[in-house]
Amino acid sequence: MSIDRKGATGFTREAHNHGVGCLDFEDEQSFEDARRGLIAPPPEGQILSEAGEFVFDPARLAFASGDPELPETVNPSLWRQARLCSIGGLFEVCDRIYQVRSLDISNITFIEGDTGVIVVDPLISTEVAAAALKLYREHRGDRKVVAVIHSHSHVDHYGGVRGVVTQEEVDSGAVPIIAPEGFLEAAVSENVAAGNVMTRRAMYQFGILLPPDPQGTVGCGLGIGTSLGTITLIPPTDSITFTGETREIDGLTFEFMMTPDTEAPAEMHWYIPELRALTTAENCSHTLHNTYPIRGAQVRDPLAWSMYLNDTIDRWAKESDVMYGMHHWPVWGSDRVREMIEKARDAYRYVHDETLRLANHGLTPREIAEEVEFPDSLARHWHVRSYYGTISHNVKATYTRYLGWYDANPANLDPLVPVESGKRYVEFMGGAENVIEKARESFEAGEYRWVAEVVGHVVFADPANQEARELQADAFEQLGYQTESTTWRNAYLMGAQELRHGTPNYPIGSTASVDAVKAMTLPMIFNFYAIKLHGVNAADLEIDLNVDVTDTGEKAVLRISNGTLSHSMVDREPEAPVLAISRDLLNRLVAQEIKLDEAIAAGELEEGPGLEIFRQIGEHLDDFDLWFPIIEP
Repeated sequence: MSIDRKGATGFTREAHNHGVGCLDFEDEQSFEDARRGLIAPPPEGQILSEAGEFVFDPARLAFASGDPELPETVNPSLWRQARLCSIGGLFEVCDRIYQVRSLDISNITFIEGDTGVIVVDPLISTEVAAAALKLYREHRGDRKVVAVIHSHSHVDHYGGVRGVVTQEEVDSGAVPIIAPEGFLEAAVSENVAAGNVMTRRAMYQFGILLPPDPQGTVGCGLGIGTSLGTITLIPPTDSITFTGETREIDGLTFEFMMTPDTEAPAEMHWYIPELRALTTAENCSHTLHNTYPIRGAQVRDPLAWSMYLNDTIDRWAKESDVMYGMHHWPVWGSDRVREMIEKARDAYRYVHDETLRLANHGLTPREIAEEVEFPDSLARHWHVRSYYGTISHNVKATYTRYLGWYDANPANLDPLVPVESGKRYVEFMGGAENVIEKARESFEAGEYRWVAEVVGHVVFADPANQEARELQADAFEQLGYQTESTTWRNAYLMGAQELRHGTPNYPIGSTASVDAVKAMTLPMIFNFYAIKLHGVNAADLEIDLNVDVTDTGEKAVLRISNGTLSHSMVDREPEAPVLAISRDLLNRLVAQEIKLDEAIAAGELEEGPGLEIFRQIGEHLDDFDLWFPIIEP
């Protein structure tokens, strides 16, 4: 990568000095906790796939470890978090509970039962999950896996499942896969239905293409980075459906608590009384979390989040000697467990209540986001700082959850699209040269937010204007250096990188993997096809098709009308042709592992009216380009 990145300006250094004065950087408790119980460091070298392709580098944040020298290009509070996240390896949490940290964005937890080990949240990729299991076994013995628990439905908590267990072990009943009710539907929804756009936006949130260094990514607040290996999914064999439900797993009691619509649509906490050990999954970690992630997702409920944490305190805080999480490091002692959950409870409640209080005074989302700050009792607490989520975008999400995107000002009801408004702004401001000249004056005054906004109009009016691109990149860069949030930092610096170098085009696999498609129900597959239907091009089609799934016995009718594809799970439409297809072939077609013509040539489909209709449907399905532009039209 060319060395065109800039250093911190005096305004950025001044902002950092102000931040240092507001927080207690002499507090070393988190560093003591993060190092406690270390048994072995992470494996040396990069983790690779079987084909020799890069998957993950456990030393990704090694540059942040060691002496706490503060780089000018990183917010000091965020630098502290990066240093903490860089502490990885195999750790003993308490008797019978072990974690491997810094082999992915998330932790993998090993809970030793009477005869084997229970694996909790096996990371994103099979390669890193297998490496973590190997590290655990090297130091704790070759214990067999007796169960897998997924705390919630995000990919960094289930994607590596085939790295710790085989399908045969699950199918035989030897290893149950335990997850909260609604897990499968939520996992598929996030990773298939909107998978393409979320993947592209996630590159900004996680800074996947940024170099790891003090001028690039310093992790993602929750961990050191995301792995890029093989994502898998095995449907749960045992669903937890209500609070108070228990399971006896290999001699240990797990008391579960359902927490839907919090950090994930399907999530749960649990307590192991024999070990006096509590987990709140990802609902209480060492950062303020997202009630809306900037990669895009359904807006989460901060009120429910707060109330579930309050319920957790009432149920288990007094009895807990340790609380371990699916990210970061544990805390020990019932008083500290209670304090940490209370601060998180109050943080989400504060965001919720202040947003609605100010909304009822008529303030708009952007105005509320500018207004709301935590009181000192929260703001000085390291565990609710904005390393991942921020008060600003959580406030806007809460407003949207209750009141939608519209702020009630008719001027914002039907604004022009960015290209058209950009052209008119530039014209009204006297042309691109005039805008850039005035914006340079604003940049020299340290008004980076304004520069990023106003020069963006020039970029959208004329994406080839290199002077505008460079100036907006410079503004993004300083905003990235200043922010405490890793997700904002990564987004700003990714934007700057693409302004300078253009939109990249690297080969990255689809989130609609065969494993994900296999886990989908037939209606889920048809709904995914409906999303891909090009409504405009299919507007004049009137098609019915009977579908017989030969290896499962399922039957359905597909209908295209008025540019939409709907389905009914009924036996027959008497006048429509029939397509006989195996579920296995349908999976491979949806995952684009095989093309329709290839399946026909291989004899997997028979010629006939049904196949011709199916082909016609396929001809009207859209293809999604992962590398759509973000910082330009």
